Amino acid sequence: MAAKKKTASKKSEFKANDFIVYPAHGVGKITGIEKQEVAGHALELFVISFEKEKMTLRVPITKVESVGMRRLAADDVVAQALKTLKGRARVKRTMWSRRAQEYEAKINSGDLIAIAEVVRDLYRSDKQPEQSYSERQLYEQALERMAREVAAVEKSTDDEAITKIEGVLAKAPSRNKAEKEDEEKAA
Repeated sequence: MAAKKKTASKKSEFKANDFIVYPAHGVGKITGIEKQEVAGHALELFVISFEKEKMTLRVPITKVESVGMRRLAADDVVAQALKTLKGRARVKRTMWSRRAQEYEAKINSGDLIAIAEVVRDLYRSDKQPEQSYSERQLYEQALERMAREVAAVEKSTDDEAITKIEGVLAKAPSRNKAEKEDEEKAA
């Protein structure tokens, strides 16, 4: 009885045409709820479309919590994520492979603040040294994941969200101060 009630509450939490965040894939849209029989068991599934990847995912309603599927971030969480971008980059002095794993885990966590931390830490302005290929790939993956959620929350396009995020990064006071210090050292 309790399991049925829990399933019903998960089903009512999400409905068709809702935008959701699936940690491993980012922002998707629930296109419907369908019933399928698998191995003799009747399952109710959310059908989620990820337009950019041209991918459809079916998630059993009973697995929503365990996979980490959630609603889009609230406006205050988006504001906190944008504020995170203004902070000073925190790059640990560990091997790149270890940091890359940590960044990948943050990106796939589905946590907007954690994704913003990756964007902040891997951002390079035109005045800074170039990134390695793998750093650039992780940065772009995090930026895209963050931009999609910001765009969905603010009902704008992905490109507008990327412009907004990069604008915040470029104007970050601590970043500008660090760049000036680097320029003074070089002179």
